[in-house]
Amino acid sequence: MTIMPKTPDYFAGKTIIITGAASGIGRATALIFAREGANVVCADINEAGAHETAALVNGKHPALAVRVDVTRRGEVDDMAARAIAAFGRVHFLFNSAGAAIRRAKFLEIDDALMEKTFALNVNGTLYGMQAVLPHMLANKHGVIVNMASMAHRRGAPGSSIHYAAAKGAVVSMTLGVAREFAAQGIRAISISPGPIKTPFQDAAQSSPALIQRFLDDIPMKRFGKPEEIGELVLFLCSDACQFMTADTIYVNGGGGWR
Repeated sequence: MTIMPKTPDYFAGKTIIITGAASGIGRATALIFAREGANVVCADINEAGAHETAALVNGKHPALAVRVDVTRRGEVDDMAARAIAAFGRVHFLFNSAGAAIRRAKFLEIDDALMEKTFALNVNGTLYGMQAVLPHMLANKHGVIVNMASMAHRRGAPGSSIHYAAAKGAVVSMTLGVAREFAAQGIRAISISPGPIKTPFQDAAQSSPALIQRFLDDIPMKRFGKPEEIGELVLFLCSDACQFMTADTIYVNGGGGWR
């Protein structure tokens, strides 16, 4: 077992909501928190996938599967209410749901693509934070981790400037929330990964040439693993880094700067 939390059994009985929990980083993070004794709310628009993750977790600790479309505020509010009803208290939120929707050169980005990308990545993160913050503030404790991307630093020219812009908004929003509520027991941090081996990445990497271009820019010469992000989320939520808030953390094998 990883010696991550400063306090033994720190996560035992605490509750995390994870959006995008049906696969990839979300599912890996759910299993890692379960390993540490947490209650896990597995939320995803893919209801079957959310139930599969919850079933994997349930062997270890209580889990709740929730179907949620994070682009709909009412569904996100309901997700938070169900989590509180099931477990009494929510300590952590990991907004992992997100995607580039589709690849497009800049002049091909239309209104629909921009709106869908921001609805999923930005509004989804906004709704999640607004749904849990009143509860966290009442308890004077909460950690929110939001999924950003290296794309916000490099702009993703030629393929996904719409996605880079949305993730830039996530970084800025996380910074603002962290600073607004820093004195009230809330920490908010974003993670900006380079390429991670997930179903989302597999779908986005349509050509071997593109995969090679990514690898050429990573000194470690490999993609990250979902579990490597999940372990970071665990650390960020732990009591080992209570002075950490507001910034984004880059996880990229030394690359991803192009």
